[in-house]
Amino acid sequence: MRNIINFNQAWSFYKGVGELAAKEGEGVLVDLPHTWNATDGQDGGNDYFRGACLYVKKVAKTDLPVGDKVYLEINGANSSADVFINGKKLAHHDGGYSTWRVDFTNEIKEENEIAIVVDNSPNESVYPQVADFTFYGGLYRSVNLIGVPATHFDLDYYGAKGLKITPVIDGKNANVEVEVFVTDLKEGDELVYTIYDHEEKELMQVKLAEKIANFTIENVRLWNGRKDPYLYCCEVEIVRAGEAIDAVCSRFGCRSFQIDPERGFILNGEEYPLRGVSRHQDRLGIGNALLPEHHAEDIDLIMEVGATTIRLAHYQHDQYFYDLCDEKGLVIWAEIPYISKHMEGGRENTITQMKELVSQNYNHASIVVWGLSNEITISGSSPDLLENHNVLNDLVHEMDKTRLTTIACVSMCSMDDPYIQIPDVVSYNHYFGWYGGDTSMNGPWFDKFHAKYPNIPIGISEYGCEALNWHTSDPRQGDYTEEYQAYYHEELIKQLFTRKYIWATHVWNMFDFGADARSEGGENGQNHKGLVTMDRKYKKDAFYAYKAWLSDEPFVHLCGKRYIDRVEDVTKVTVYSNQPEVELFVNGESVGKKTSAEHFFYFDVKNVGESEIVAKAGKLSDSGKIRKVDTMNEDYILKEKGAVLNWFDVNAPEGRFSLNDKLSDIMSCLRGKLWFVKLGLKLKKQMGGGKKGEKKEAMGFELNENIMQMMGGFTVLRLTSLISMMNINFTKEELLKMNKQLNRIRKPKKLR
Repeated sequence: MRNIINFNQAWSFYKGVGELAAKEGEGVLVDLPHTWNATDGQDGGNDYFRGACLYVKKVAKTDLPVGDKVYLEINGANSSADVFINGKKLAHHDGGYSTWRVDFTNEIKEENEIAIVVDNSPNESVYPQVADFTFYGGLYRSVNLIGVPATHFDLDYYGAKGLKITPVIDGKNANVEVEVFVTDLKEGDELVYTIYDHEEKELMQVKLAEKIANFTIENVRLWNGRKDPYLYCCEVEIVRAGEAIDAVCSRFGCRSFQIDPERGFILNGEEYPLRGVSRHQDRLGIGNALLPEHHAEDIDLIMEVGATTIRLAHYQHDQYFYDLCDEKGLVIWAEIPYISKHMEGGRENTITQMKELVSQNYNHASIVVWGLSNEITISGSSPDLLENHNVLNDLVHEMDKTRLTTIACVSMCSMDDPYIQIPDVVSYNHYFGWYGGDTSMNGPWFDKFHAKYPNIPIGISEYGCEALNWHTSDPRQGDYTEEYQAYYHEELIKQLFTRKYIWATHVWNMFDFGADARSEGGENGQNHKGLVTMDRKYKKDAFYAYKAWLSDEPFVHLCGKRYIDRVEDVTKVTVYSNQPEVELFVNGESVGKKTSAEHFFYFDVKNVGESEIVAKAGKLSDSGKIRKVDTMNEDYILKEKGAVLNWFDVNAPEGRFSLNDKLSDIMSCLRGKLWFVKLGLKLKKQMGGGKKGEKKEAMGFELNENIMQMMGGFTVLRLTSLISMMNINFTKEELLKMNKQLNRIRKPKKLR
């Protein structure tokens, strides 16, 4: 039988060493999982180390697993890696998020040195290269040694198990096809297929010489999402002369689904709205080197919010997390990191990563769609890009005839783009109300798409806005306050959740995550759109807005607990609850009861002295306090870390423009347009080039018409902060000069 030994402990790590001959000394002792970017990949500056590093470990032959064949199994090495055994290079792998294995049987000596060079350097052929998240380098998932007999279930095919299970519902029964992939099967060898129920009770067994077996599970118990995530198990053994010499097993669920352009997602014949979140895998101070307890905590938080679906962005996640999704009944969108910038030299890598994703995750009942790409048309479509997607789409349908394909389109991508027609279903990443526009634009955009293309199922794959520990009673787009994030999600929930034709909604993001190029919101190096902070210690108010709509767990939540000091005489107090009625008490006295079909309850409260606020819904309660102050607490006001100017430092005469005005407003008058043209010329100059027809790129993004149109929703000051991620920086003197120029331009009457 196969023998698996975990190989995580005591590796010698050499940072910046890309060749075996270059290593000196003993290195730094590390245990896996490990990343070298746990700190510098989330502290801002876009300067985290991207390069080659070396991991070395010695092992005696007597400590290797017993087997005719011995494999090294690597579950995640970001983003490219070379394996050396006793100084000889045996394998190279491109793609940092999947499992792959190396047969090193023929190189084994009495004493063995295993060395792995891992490299997350920029290149033009391995995805991802451009994206709004940190590409942590390292051996950040487990490494194992596997010993197997010469005849064994295939370990060489794209990191898969060698076991493929395809259940198809037929009335009250399920027809289950089990296919195995075996290396060096001998004449007389027998394959024993066994199906177990959820409690590991044997249901049926067959013994065959063939590599495909078919079963019928009568009166099948369905995998029915969160309602009943029932799982069966299939084990297959290779039996020779009455003895099992190798075995593999996998859980599976029996379910049917469809995605209807009018009714949305349908699970086992019933409408089952997919309302959920996206997830990045990293954590504060840990990066992507997660332990099982980290994955389990993430699942628990997602279950608490009441989500029915997760988009696992933007790459293949840990197998343990997919297992948890199966167990909890969460419906999953799984995708490859074909993201942001199409690289003509990267097609083969997209194909390989897709083969690994589908092969390794085929048996997971939770997965219903395979994602082909994310925001890949941000610089426009091209014939090569379209061909790449057609190749991937056909590949997925060939490998998996039971699931659908999808894409996540960048907001500026025209709904008429031929790219939209390639996959089975489509979703868009829209940030109206955060990156330009306003919140009211979201629902009508989907109505327009649905009217124009009524046969294409449409979803929203990203939407959200950033919030840190900043506070205000007058929340506005771009202020990074917890109050604006809560308002934004209230509005989006009401628009999206009431349109059942939207096949899935995925909040961006469940958790704050590392994005070392970011320098906004006052805490550089992170994207703060999460409903929960990156350390998983604080659930923002918006978390409870979703819980109120999605969770069956009775609760009441008083918003604004971190916003105590308030200057207004009468302040707005918001309560979220999934209960029909909420009563608010101030210093023990009731100020009234409210009902709300939308689960959001608003109260006007007199702000005098210090007040204890208690929200009650039946026997449930939540409390906080407010305090009357004369001037705004400076601790609540955003001060950008490393910023040369903050909004309150800007001179903004009444009736005149300033850096605090939106670009679209400034461009609504002739003098404003002329000012912007000069700014645009300066941006192009800083980005290099300037010749007619020449693409202007920074950080991989082309400064094209669509990008410039999106920028119209930003204040000029916010734009200069965001654009720093594109390696374009302004000094304080330059910003003050720009503000002085804007102060000379009178606002049109409609804006005064």
